[in-house]
Amino acid sequence: MKKIILALLLKYFEEITTGWKEKILQSYPDKFTESQAFTFADSSINIIIDVIESGDYSVADQYLIDNYNLFQKVEANLLEISQLFSIGRYSILHFLEEDHSHKYDPVIILGFIDEIIEQVYARYGVLHQEAQMKELESDRNRLAAKLDVNQEYLSNILHSSDAAILVIDRNENFISWNKGAEKIFGYTEEEVLGKPSSLLLPSGSKYTDELQHIQKEVRDSGFIKLTETERTTKEGKTVSVTLNVFQLPSGTGEYTGRSVIIKDFTEVKKLQQQVDQSEKLAVIGKLAAGVAHEIGNPLASISAIVQILQRKTNESFTREQLTNVKENIDRISKIVRELVDFSRPPSHEKMFIQITDVIKTALGIVKYDKRVKDVRFETNLNPSLPLLNLVPDQILQVFVNILLNALDAIDGTGDIKVSSYTKNDYVFINLEDNGCGMSESTMANIFDPFFTTKDVGKGTGLGLSVSYGIIKNFKGDILVESTLGKGSIFIVKLPIVENLD
Repeated sequence: MKKIILALLLKYFEEITTGWKEKILQSYPDKFTESQAFTFADSSINIIIDVIESGDYSVADQYLIDNYNLFQKVEANLLEISQLFSIGRYSILHFLEEDHSHKYDPVIILGFIDEIIEQVYARYGVLHQEAQMKELESDRNRLAAKLDVNQEYLSNILHSSDAAILVIDRNENFISWNKGAEKIFGYTEEEVLGKPSSLLLPSGSKYTDELQHIQKEVRDSGFIKLTETERTTKEGKTVSVTLNVFQLPSGTGEYTGRSVIIKDFTEVKKLQQQVDQSEKLAVIGKLAAGVAHEIGNPLASISAIVQILQRKTNESFTREQLTNVKENIDRISKIVRELVDFSRPPSHEKMFIQITDVIKTALGIVKYDKRVKDVRFETNLNPSLPLLNLVPDQILQVFVNILLNALDAIDGTGDIKVSSYTKNDYVFINLEDNGCGMSESTMANIFDPFFTTKDVGKGTGLGLSVSYGIIKNFKGDILVESTLGKGSIFIVKLPIVENLD
């Protein structure tokens, strides 16, 4: 990936530099001249390239000294300097998003570049602090006030960051804990300070071995990054995180502890899993359509032969058996047709449809689900419902999602009732089961993305969220009534007036 990043930076070098310069001048027109802004942007891109090529951040030392002098000259504070690097980050991101010549996700590439920018800025912070300390020797009172201001800026950055920023001393106890850490893990600063660093580790030798590895690497090389691991919250929930660990600076060269930056990417990981799952389902859909086509042709031939045999025989037993064969062939044909319909890429064009037909199709699909063991389906559908202007594939997806949830609720044994009617310019479709039901707290969250009560790997938590969004897009609503242990009713409400436009 380094080669790809280098190629992209070199390819768009002039455009990134120009964009970075212009944004600096727009943000700070009274601080930087055009020449100063250009020099800073040009040297910053070159340093990023040098660091990627060499893997050594010490190549940035002279660059940092030159820019320290520049920032002193224009009286830029630490927050303004941080903003300068952020401007460069977005200048780079713009061209990464526009370039499709590589297979890597722009967010992943940007994360790599973010790490370099953070490291360079961190080294600048150290340089800045050292320079301030030297100035203290000549003018202690003046610099003391300035350091107080800088400390306030740094403290604001530390405590307002969404990332967890922790400091662990040489005895492996927490001595600093920011608001980002409190947000991710649930512990307050008072609950954590003085506690051992193992507080956040999930149980298991894997994580104790990982902690020992982190300690050794930080002592030996001063830094370690873990792109994916797990930590435990106060409630016992395991979250996926990335770790950046740095050795604390020491004037004597002895190990005094380490700082840790932790980012929670649990939701990002879930989204990636959903993307992967969607890609798998797309492949399965194409395969299903192909298999259905291959099954359909021989079925048509078999059906024709059975009909010929029915006409040629007068023997009652044979005719009875042929009728049974024909009925099963028709059943298989129906399954194949529904499989083809369901695997067809969804359309987003509205059309006037009879909602009863969609409901019957959804029931036909669900009846062949492996979860159907001893399920009684009962329908009471109004045959005179008005036509509704909807997207057929989307409304089918809604009914299938709700019916599959009903199958899960009754665990393959029970009753599912579907009815439809009109009232006050609305069409209502009730989908009722006599399954496990839901508590009030569960009902309050069922339409939230990724919320699920199912075991890991058995539910994504997106079905009802997507269904709710589809119905809302049609100016309708999904209402829910449920009693724990007795069952649930999902009421799909669609406006007739909206669909007459």
